[in-house]
Amino acid sequence: MFAMASLDTVKVAETTRVTPSSDSPKSATEFSLPLTFFDTFCLKFHPVERIFFYQLNDSTPEYFNSVILPKLKHSLSLTLLHFLPLAGNLRWPSNSPKPIIMYTPNDGVSVTVAESNSNFSLVSGNEIHEALELHSLVPQLMVTDDVAPIIALQITLFPSHGFCIGITAHHTVLDGKSSTMFIKSWAYLCKQGNIENSSLPQELTPFYDRSVIKDTSRLDLLYLNQWIAFTSLGLDPNRRSLMIIQNTRDVPDDLVRATFDLTREDIKKLREKVLSELDKAKPLHLSSFVVTLAYVSTCLIKARDGESERAVCWGFAADCRSRLDPPIPENYFGNCIIGPFAEAKARKFMDGNGFPFAAALVSDMFKELEKEILGEAEKQVTKILNLIKETGKQMICVSGSPRFGVYEVDFGWGKPRKVEIISIDRGGAISLAESRDGSRGIEIGLALQKHEMEIFTSFFLDGLRDL
Repeated sequence: MFAMASLDTVKVAETTRVTPSSDSPKSATEFSLPLTFFDTFCLKFHPVERIFFYQLNDSTPEYFNSVILPKLKHSLSLTLLHFLPLAGNLRWPSNSPKPIIMYTPNDGVSVTVAESNSNFSLVSGNEIHEALELHSLVPQLMVTDDVAPIIALQITLFPSHGFCIGITAHHTVLDGKSSTMFIKSWAYLCKQGNIENSSLPQELTPFYDRSVIKDTSRLDLLYLNQWIAFTSLGLDPNRRSLMIIQNTRDVPDDLVRATFDLTREDIKKLREKVLSELDKAKPLHLSSFVVTLAYVSTCLIKARDGESERAVCWGFAADCRSRLDPPIPENYFGNCIIGPFAEAKARKFMDGNGFPFAAALVSDMFKELEKEILGEAEKQVTKILNLIKETGKQMICVSGSPRFGVYEVDFGWGKPRKVEIISIDRGGAISLAESRDGSRGIEIGLALQKHEMEIFTSFFLDGLRDL
């Protein structure tokens, strides 16, 4: 059933700036980081927008303003001492060949405080609901040619129901793992009681040494120049701009969102189905991620109206930290992802062999990563630009990861009721997270047109019943 919700239900109370705690000398010291080729690879990507919903039935405006909000702001100030780059900006000085991440004293993070009268159960639930309803719960990054904030936050109260925290993160500076590390660190310090000079656990302490990223081929400048040439349309190849490709928040009015779950048992049965139908002599990489992506993709392709000869393109972000030679620390701060792609005709997925075919295709993508993580790295941006230029292809990309552990983010009021990635609304992406109940299942978020979502739902549920 499609649940309707009224729009324009958010009232902004204030927009303020939270700076790193002035009680520490760290906040008075400039801090900068250069961009690596992993960062310039993401230069023009749309910011990632996420919302963490927390159910708290006694969250009256009085309690929110006197307890919740002060605790969140103070712990944010303490957390920024460990994450100074996030309080700063992405800048492109006239004497620098590429942008830099720069924190200067008194820089801070924009925090919007708001109140919503939306149906909390609806917007933080799994059932089909309007996508636009969630867009007023995440802030915008006010990007110019020369300066771009790195993150922006919004804390929204749903009186007597709970609150949510929306975060918008500039992809040039943060991949999903680094963004989640920041949120977990903020939650950790908040839950610990906001003790001054608190340290973070090793796994949450950001590692900033950029020398661990080797770039003898100067991929950083290659990617940068490719983005500049594309966005300037060849008119001004020297034009410096931090503006993203699609700096827009327009989302179709009929777009809806829904969340689906694959249990551990579902994934086991799907894996067995693949193994029973494919050549057993060929080794397959059938992780929960591969099986989930293959199954959801097959349902999406079947649900999409269109020519069976149309091309379908897959892409996902693979974390390179443990795959580099030598590996780099898991708490490395910044981007460290590479984007493998694959393509096939839609008709390959339409019959009963579609799911096993998809599983073999995604498995092959992972096996290519195991051979050489940075193979043909110089072509990475070119591949993305070619996809942007082409029309008629069905794109299926992945945002998030079941490995991030987003349902562990507890600020002291319990784990999230729901975590949503709002930026998938801009087309072609699905979101993945671990199951909230800790059962090792996978949660899938989708944003589709209403009729397409209904068809997808039918394929998804019928396929599981037939296992």
